[in-house]
Amino acid sequence: MFFDSHAHINNGDMTPAAREAVAEAIEASAVDYVTDIGFDTESSRLAAEHASRYPWCYAAAGCHPHDTKDMDDMQLALIKGIARRSKVVAIGEIGLDFHYDHSPRDTQRYWFRRQIQLANELKMPIVIHSREADQEVMDILKEEGAFSQERKSWFPRRPDPEGFTRGGDGACEDARVLLHCFSGSRELGAQYVKLGATLSIAGPVTYKNNRKTVSVVEEIPLSFLLVETDSPFLTPEPFRGKRNTPPMVEYTARKVAEIKGITLEEAAAATKENAMRFYGIK
Repeated sequence: MFFDSHAHINNGDMTPAAREAVAEAIEASAVDYVTDIGFDTESSRLAAEHASRYPWCYAAAGCHPHDTKDMDDMQLALIKGIARRSKVVAIGEIGLDFHYDHSPRDTQRYWFRRQIQLANELKMPIVIHSREADQEVMDILKEEGAFSQERKSWFPRRPDPEGFTRGGDGACEDARVLLHCFSGSRELGAQYVKLGATLSIAGPVTYKNNRKTVSVVEEIPLSFLLVETDSPFLTPEPFRGKRNTPPMVEYTARKVAEIKGITLEEAAAATKENAMRFYGIK
């Protein structure tokens, strides 16, 4: 029923037994698919391993901006090799994080560009992390061709029944760029979608007084939205303060359904279909 489009079963502080418990919880839930997202070389390798082990799991390979201080050409080559493995469906999560600055900003920028270039070389979807760096993230994506006509030509057009992007023929171009855990304004969200991006909504949409993300869901048509947990982080209400797991994606989907005035089943079906399209899963 649900597709958790962004999770970290590969989180470094989890034991193998804890990961197995999460897998069992997923299999006992209404979650059909999960994308396990890499944040460095080792987590990307582990995500690919999970994808090969579990039929419901897919993987992304990449280096999070926090970890770019440890990147070099050899690490990038390893990520490229992982990205070519079966059921690895995207490069990510990559981007900029100017909130914590765990890596120098110039280092973040350099490896963000290199990984966009890798995604373009491999013609793969891109999963973006952006925190307190909205304009630079968009500028770099544009400069590196993430929204180019050439890149859009690699992927099938996607539904746009409301004509949100250009008021066209019910379909639009798709750059296969995902803004994970989107926390920007409704205006920024609309700008991204019109460039060819997709937005993923996470647990914070359920938080009291988070009007900003609610307004994004109000503005952006359902055909451009995914849902995610970013587990073990960003636990939705009513479990905030506890460790997040992929089955809790239901609560984010419930909130999206409430905002859109549709049933949970409709929201789950649409966001699952959107995620499968984004990641190229048949």
